[in-house]
Amino acid sequence: MRESKAKKGALQRRVWAVVSAAALLGVGAGAVWPIQAWAESDAVKELAAPPPIQLPLRPSAEFAKFPRYAGMLGERQIVLRLGAKTDDPSGVHGEYQYTDTGEVILIAGDRDGDTLEVEESNDGTHITGNWVGKFAADGSVAGDRMNVDDSDPQAFDLKPLAAGQAVPAPTAPAAADKALPDSQGATGAAAGAVKPPPSAPANAHAVGGVNNLQTGE
Repeated sequence: MRESKAKKGALQRRVWAVVSAAALLGVGAGAVWPIQAWAESDAVKELAAPPPIQLPLRPSAEFAKFPRYAGMLGERQIVLRLGAKTDDPSGVHGEYQYTDTGEVILIAGDRDGDTLEVEESNDGTHITGNWVGKFAADGSVAGDRMNVDDSDPQAFDLKPLAAGQAVPAPTAPAAADKALPDSQGATGAAAGAVKPPPSAPANAHAVGGVNNLQTGE
């Protein structure tokens, strides 16, 4: 009888030992898993987050395959790379770069038929301007670039470039638009002045206030 009770007590102690171990393991798992889940969550977020944009902006390899357009924006030459978005039938995006400084500006917006409407950003976050233009039959695009509040419009006129074609030299302002120096201005004014009529012959007389008519003397 005592032996049976002893065996029964030993069995109960084993059961409690197993239960206690399971409880401890459960507590341990509860303490470890949230930390592990938190760590995994941060790792996933880090992988999913876009890489930070480095300033100043550099030409993107993503846009390198897009069609190029070259021409003038205001008084500065630019090269525009513009292509369709893969997730938006009417959406376009790309970048343009000033040829004098190399500054890169991102653009994105829509093309509806021959109408182009895009916004630009010099840091990938803040909108710094907007474009409104029209495509011509030859593929060129022209219009105006304005600030965010539609102020300070600057005309742009861009021509398509063939694959591998070098960017042409900037278009020089028309000679007629250049102000001549004082020394040349007088010469130009004299050259462009209307020549006076030839001297009237000796036998000419004023007739009705016009002194270059001859009378029949």
